[in-house]
Amino acid sequence: MRIFKSFLITYVLFLSVGCESTKKDSARIVYDDITIISAMKNVMWKGELQGKIQLDTITNKKGLYGIGPESFLTGEILINDGKSYVSRVTSDSTMIVEERFDISAPFFVYGHVVQWKEIELPNDIRSLKDVAFFVNAETVGYKRPLAFKLVGKLKTATIHVQNLPKGTIVSSPAEAHQGQINYQLYNEEVDIVGFFSTEHKGIFTHHDSNVHMHLINETKTMMGHVDALEIDKMKLLLPVK
Repeated sequence: MRIFKSFLITYVLFLSVGCESTKKDSARIVYDDITIISAMKNVMWKGELQGKIQLDTITNKKGLYGIGPESFLTGEILINDGKSYVSRVTSDSTMIVEERFDISAPFFVYGHVVQWKEIELPNDIRSLKDVAFFVNAETVGYKRPLAFKLVGKLKTATIHVQNLPKGTIVSSPAEAHQGQINYQLYNEEVDIVGFFSTEHKGIFTHHDSNVHMHLINETKTMMGHVDALEIDKMKLLLPVK
């Protein structure tokens, strides 16, 4: 009987360790409102360029928002209120933006927001760093990580679209950004979808930032990762608690 009990305890502990290991090794982290797939650092440092999520497997598209690169770093992805867009480089000054869900990403963050609270941005909020600071200040007490939006007119913005040459082996951020093309926007009406966290650097934000944002212009001809911006007149949208 004692032998049986000892075996049973050992077996339960084995299962517990196995389950815990699975949770830690999982490529999917799920919060109440946000789902994170894999991590930016796995792409940049480990060269995990293959798709970790097929976007068309996300069944609930009502109030769906998400951002990330396309698999093998061949473009940028944005989901804005249930509509999915992918942008790809066509030249140093042009890109193509398509609305489609049949794409995949090597890391991705997404969530659902069905009701937004609007806040007019103060006049002194103009840059990317200003936005990150303001979002942090306005979301004390919110669940984090969280999605947010900026809507309105900007003076200028710099965005990039990944364009990694086929077959490239990646083991560093410098290698991952080979082929990347930067684009400038001026005096455009835009939607910017962002995700904020102070705890996910290297996961879905860069090591020196608490925000990751993708922009799409009103005509749906320009879309990409936001590197810099100067705001003219915009509103910040936060999830209603």
